[in-house]
Amino acid sequence: MRKVGLNMKEQQTYEIIKNLVDNGGNKKRAAVILNCTVRNINILINKYQTEGKLAFRHKNANRKPKHTLSQDQLNTILLLYENKYYDANWNHFRQLLSENENINISYNCLHTLLTANGFLSPKAQRKTKKAKANEIREKINNKQKLTPLEEELVVSTNILDPLNSHPRVPRAKYFGEVLQMDASQHRWFNNIMTFLHGAIDDATGTVLALHFDEQETLRAYYCVLNDILHDYGIPYSFLTDKRTIFEYNPKKDDYLTKDSFTQFGYACKQLGIEIKTTSIAQKKGRIERLWNTLQSRLTVELRLAGITTIEEANEFLKSFIAKFNHHFALPINHTKSVFEKQPDDDKINCILAVISPRRFDNGSAIKFKNKYYQTYTEDFLVCFDRHTSCLVIETFDGNLLCSVDEKIYELRELERNKSISSNFDVDNNQVPKTRKVYIPPMSHPWKEASFMQYVNSQKHQKNYANV
Repeated sequence: MRKVGLNMKEQQTYEIIKNLVDNGGNKKRAAVILNCTVRNINILINKYQTEGKLAFRHKNANRKPKHTLSQDQLNTILLLYENKYYDANWNHFRQLLSENENINISYNCLHTLLTANGFLSPKAQRKTKKAKANEIREKINNKQKLTPLEEELVVSTNILDPLNSHPRVPRAKYFGEVLQMDASQHRWFNNIMTFLHGAIDDATGTVLALHFDEQETLRAYYCVLNDILHDYGIPYSFLTDKRTIFEYNPKKDDYLTKDSFTQFGYACKQLGIEIKTTSIAQKKGRIERLWNTLQSRLTVELRLAGITTIEEANEFLKSFIAKFNHHFALPINHTKSVFEKQPDDDKINCILAVISPRRFDNGSAIKFKNKYYQTYTEDFLVCFDRHTSCLVIETFDGNLLCSVDEKIYELRELERNKSISSNFDVDNNQVPKTRKVYIPPMSHPWKEASFMQYVNSQKHQKNYANV
């Protein structure tokens, strides 16, 4: 006779019903013990008399659920993680399986599968890494052979010093009240060390803008601010680190920098954006945690998309930001937004500019970035005396303007040789058409008087085009 295995509850029910049938007894007392009715006791007695002990075993015992993955599917998941998605954290890996491989699996099942096969998540907690380290040490002490996965694992056993810990702080109340801004250096794609600049809203965790560049530059932060101004408007404040792009604080002569700004700071002043800085990374923990998440997820996404250049990466970020915010950002309550109305493109173009003081030479030209330029107004050359001071304005879209005596002129590069000869090139089609450059009115923020006042307050600065 085949042995029937029962669990504890089934065994208790079987023994009570068997005792009722063999020795008699009180059915009501049995119903109280089993928490059922007398009618159910009679049904169980009938089942016992017809089927015996097998009647008390659950009919789904030892049956796999309908949605259980087959062993081939589990092996496929392991191979995919080992060969294709090896650098993805496990929650991200589960999403990638659903999106790219059409394999749906719960996180708990995936965690159990990968853990049982010796994998360690890149986002594993410290206690998990410590437990894995102890397991590997025990194997080494017992002279047991380590698996290839265990040999590759780099286990960190550092314990955070409580004296250096930082308490949590609540989020900002309003959307746009505090935007944390920073840059992260990492091998983001193609094993190239690049800088990812970004800004995240403290209240909702919404990533507002991201931009790649070869270095952490003023231009890249201008690109981030430009995206924010176009997509959302003018925020209330930025929280950044104490890089000289945002502020300059020398150790001596603090009075020199009182009420003075860097070029990025001066642009924010014109827009009414407050800049707060801190040297403690934990005080802007939202953006620091964002880098931790992106270094785990974005690198995988860029590799799978075959990204090899900065231009391709910046184009890819447009779709990635929307996807990332869908998964991680809190819903935006527009009734609690403090973003002001978006400025027009012309104003943004003038505000996000790089300014450099220059002087005209005796040839009525100025030298900028190893090239010579002359001033024009409506295709007419304008000449100035030697040593006449001016401001070279490199607008956000790359145009060059010149401010002299509270008037704006267009700058055109002085050619080394003429491109068209009036004596030999008689074809009118050969005459190049010059692109019309927008000349802003003097209401724009970069007036020479106001900017030079700002420059004079920064006596420690020598090169004003801090890029």
